[in-house]
Amino acid sequence: MSLGDEHETSGGYGGTGQTRTRLPERSGDPYGHTRRGGRSSSRSLVTVVGVVVLLIAAIAFANRGGDDSPSSDDSGDSPKAAATAPSGKKPVASKSAGIPSGFTHDRQGAESAAANYAVVLGSAEMFDKARRDAILQAIIVPARVTDFEVTLDKAYTPEFNKNVGLNEDGTTPKGFTFVSRTNPIGTKVTESSADTATVEVWCSGLLGLAGESSTNPVTNSWFTITMQLEWTDDDWKIVTHSQKDGPAPVPGDQRASSADEMAKAVEEYGGFTYAR
Repeated sequence: MSLGDEHETSGGYGGTGQTRTRLPERSGDPYGHTRRGGRSSSRSLVTVVGVVVLLIAAIAFANRGGDDSPSSDDSGDSPKAAATAPSGKKPVASKSAGIPSGFTHDRQGAESAAANYAVVLGSAEMFDKARRDAILQAIIVPARVTDFEVTLDKAYTPEFNKNVGLNEDGTTPKGFTFVSRTNPIGTKVTESSADTATVEVWCSGLLGLAGESSTNPVTNSWFTITMQLEWTDDDWKIVTHSQKDGPAPVPGDQRASSADEMAKAVEEYGGFTYAR
């Protein structure tokens, strides 16, 4: 959910598949010899067993998770070709006000925090005053909470609510489903020190009202959020937050879903806890 370009605020995989390649059968040996079926069957069996063993080993390795060894990318720039490559570290297990918390005190922790904070700041919960204040208390450095509250109170006005299809008080009109979601695509640390980090989060977003006769159908957008984070009270907190458009891909030729399909998807598909 975008509040404006360059605006600075003070203050969901599964399934496995197997592919079988079938070679053309020959009616006979071009050199006039007959084939030995027993040896061919034995070789095929060995090949199949070998592939199964390798597959099991690969699955075991993928499910092994992270180890306790220190990460090598806590200092210096992350590889540009895989700026948000998975590290194997497990996502955080704790939450504060329903928001993931307890991120690690390193670059990866800062990226994870920024991705999760982007999600909650773009959620439908931000349109509820009480919930919005609780979110800000959880993710903003204490000294800037009041500034954020004042600024966002001015942004989430009755007029703004009407523009996105809601009632003036921020509630959803009867018979409709309000959609406001931010989905991080990738993260990048542009500056960092022991207790500070500036993180850019590239996102796609959904915003609108799903339902028949909606004059504000759900649309998607692409934007980049920049957060300046500070290590405070044993966690990463936001000091400043800004947003700009793009990068945006060329739109595809997919058929737009019906209002019912979109509403059902929003109700049935939950969000993620993001971690590097």
